Amino acid sequence: MWRQVVLRVFSSPFSRRLSGQGAIRDGLKGTIGNTPLVRLNKLSQETGCTIAVKAEFMNPGGSVKDRAALYLIKDAEEKGQLRAGGTVVEGTAGNTGIGLAHICKALGYHCVIFMPDTQSQEKIDALKVLGADVRPVPAVTFDNPDNYNHQARRYAESLENAVWTNQFDNTANRRAHVETTGPEIWEQTGGRVSAVTFSTGTGGTLAGVGEYLKTKNPDVQVVLADPQGSVLYNHFTHGKLERSEGSSITEGIGQGRVTQNLNGAPVDRAILVLDSEAVAMVGDSSCLSVVYVLVVVI
Repeated sequence: MWRQVVLRVFSSPFSRRLSGQGAIRDGLKGTIGNTPLVRLNKLSQETGCTIAVKAEFMNPGGSVKDRAALYLIKDAEEKGQLRAGGTVVEGTAGNTGIGLAHICKALGYHCVIFMPDTQSQEKIDALKVLGADVRPVPAVTFDNPDNYNHQARRYAESLENAVWTNQFDNTANRRAHVETTGPEIWEQTGGRVSAVTFSTGTGGTLAGVGEYLKTKNPDVQVVLADPQGSVLYNHFTHGKLERSEGSSITEGIGQGRVTQNLNGAPVDRAILVLDSEAVAMVGDSSCLSVVYVLVVVI
């Protein structure tokens, strides 16, 4: 009976059409990427150009960070740093951890996440549901030895068959977007993309997509949208690693240093986004991240 049902499902016109597009994916990791571009109608009408967002929330972990998480694990496997039953350790403000937890669960790895205790309870709960060992620690600057990234590294070093994936400075993160996100945008726009806008935490998405698109068309503009309190606006605009005035209610974006993933990124322009402007635009602080998502202008 089960076999008959399966055969009937696959004989339908709809299923045949989907299967021709690769509807059967290679496990959970096969569902990562190939997200659609969605036109923002009102903004497109107001500006006279096509403004679209990459719907990265359609990744299984709900964010663009699934791409980096997959490549960070692939990189460790390729280098022989991670074997069957091993442990993946990361310092993350949330979304990379969710991506890692999903993939670790699917591939049979243990997942340990160190994160600043300033992050939302929802992120912590989501990680625990996915089976991750979550270790909130006091939020301190990167130059402090008790920064969550350093604690993650030390813990991984104390274990056998474990890897600290090091999302900020492991350029496998950037490679994920050179090999997937960038090509998808180029193909989905038919090569007509003129600008892309990003917020950044690790810098992997901005740097990887920017690097790829510049190889296809050097005139594509790569724009950084930076929140208050980050150093990146001043770094790319004035050449100074100085924090902009104020602080932001956003989570997971902004930076106090130039990571290895961001080093040498082809940024043409940086914009400082005030929380007040962002909230006014979306009308609700819970939707603030919309202002900073990957935006494509055609």
